[in-house]
Amino acid sequence: MGFQKVLTAVALVGFAGPALAADLSFTLSNMSGAELTEFYASPVGVDSWEENILGGGALAGGTSGQVTIAGSESCDYDLRMVFSDGDTLEDSANLCDTGSYTIQ
Repeated sequence: MGFQKVLTAVALVGFAGPALAADLSFTLSNMSGAELTEFYASPVGVDSWEENILGGGALAGGTSGQVTIAGSESCDYDLRMVFSDGDTLEDSANLCDTGSYTIQ
């Protein structure tokens, strides 16, 4: 009985603190005809691009992968995509609502 009271107290203390940023995970699908070589996601309103999420990797056309933005405090992101053929695409999306983003 004593252990259960301690566990409940610890759980309540955890909820009493300030909200911490959580990781945002979503599925990125590349349905374009070109390999995606760079992918950037910055919260809307930020004037610079964050790091290349693919980190030197690539996402082939017709494939999907899981993307995680660590410590996200936002759902609305500006996105920038760079493809192996030199084309670039920019868009905005609410990544929390959909849980996915598809490049057409």
